[in-house]
Amino acid sequence: AAGLAAAEVAATIVGLWLAPADGAEAVAAAREAVVVIGALLRREDPDTVAAAREAIDRVDAALAVLLERRAALAGTVQRLKPVGGFAGRDMERERRLVAAMARRAPRLGEARLAPIMNAVIESGLHLAEETRANGRDPAPPAGTGDLAPAT
Repeated sequence: AAGLAAAEVAATIVGLWLAPADGAEAVAAAREAVVVIGALLRREDPDTVAAAREAIDRVDAALAVLLERRAALAGTVQRLKPVGGFAGRDMERERRLVAAMARRAPRLGEARLAPIMNAVIESGLHLAEETRANGRDPAPPAGTGDLAPAT
């Protein structure tokens, strides 16, 4: 079933057969799940520039989904905090976040991760402020930012 595509990729299934009745939307969702989950769970060892760039594209797709999800969650935090926006930043929490990430990405380390996460956090804060100023719902549209298709 198309809804199981992410689980099948996680289980390192190499191929995926979909039922003819699944339809184009389910096939597209299954393909997206394979791209995103595969980038998160499978190590790749490309042997050409083209293959390496394709692998980078898959990782970038997963990053985009995760960044969208993070921005939505950060918007929730901004709504719940007594002092929101840039004034409510918790620099000690951000330092701990970077340190925890560095344990998962030791080759990058804290020095390289800190500016990346600062940019991610500031982008999320800007988005939360724009959302609040425009009176928009901070939640992403249904289906966006999901790692697996809805079943």
